[in-house]
Amino acid sequence: MKPQYKRKQYWNEPEMTVWERSYLPEIVRGLIVTSIVFLRNMGRWMTGRKGALTTYYPEETRFDYAPLNRGKHILTQRPDGSPQCIACNMCATVCPAKVIEIEAGFDESDSAHPKFPIRFEIDYSRCVFCGLCVEACPEDAIRMVKETPGLPSDSRGQMWLTLEEMLTWQPASDVAKPYPAKAAAAGGAPAQKGHAP
Repeated sequence: MKPQYKRKQYWNEPEMTVWERSYLPEIVRGLIVTSIVFLRNMGRWMTGRKGALTTYYPEETRFDYAPLNRGKHILTQRPDGSPQCIACNMCATVCPAKVIEIEAGFDESDSAHPKFPIRFEIDYSRCVFCGLCVEACPEDAIRMVKETPGLPSDSRGQMWLTLEEMLTWQPASDVAKPYPAKAAAAGGAPAQKGHAP
């Protein structure tokens, strides 16, 4: 016969009182608390006042939201409208859920930072909204704003946030590290853009 598993006992393990072990009084106490909240909100509704917890999103936001609440991601822009991102993959590396995918391109005409993202996508069906990508970014290229419009979806394919959406949803160009204007390519001809090596 297999020995029965004995659960480890902790020195500070709480013990239930006789009242809590009797079960029914606790059920009645829970019903009383629920009834008080229900009747209070019903009274407010019947007298024309708004209920205690009702918020009509997106016109209203909850009063107890932190001003720096982490919501949807955006990419900041350079003065010419291109992304501030230099495709360094720091955000993708530090992401604990591994939901950020970046494909880099190369622009010879940009002497300061020739790498740029061709594809920058975040899988919101797995994102944990931890904000580590924002903290890891050395260029102030990615930020999180507190609104999350259109985030719930019935399709996993629609939960991918793309580069275009992150640049155009709430455009931001007030970067902490502005770039110089692009230098003209040698000979006056525009530089060829391609994939990074």
